[in-house]
Amino acid sequence: MATLINCPHCGRRTTDEFYIKGDASKVRPTSFGDGTMDQWHDYVHIRDNVRGRIAEYWHHTGGCRQWLVVERDSMTHDVYGVTPAQKWKPAGATKAAPARKAAARKAPAKKAGGKGS
Repeated sequence: MATLINCPHCGRRTTDEFYIKGDASKVRPTSFGDGTMDQWHDYVHIRDNVRGRIAEYWHHTGGCRQWLVVERDSMTHDVYGVTPAQKWKPAGATKAAPARKAAARKAPAKKAGGKGS
């Protein structure tokens, strides 16, 4: 039996009508610059393989074409809640994404003779 998603716009639908787009709990960095490059790298490229309760962006491609956040269990596929994406905020939405320790990555060396030299 297929899992059913309770779309707030269309009602109960099978998961065949949806396209999963990924982790909705990540907080987008708020600025650009040398000090936030590690945050942007992590936001775009680093993915956790969470076991248990997760929040994901789902697009209702076979129905209303709206973006939703589906909270579900990645092991049992039990659905805990469905919220329109524009009304949902991740738990840490007030903070910028934490900087990850990047032991393997080194910051590029600054060139001599630039501004302020």
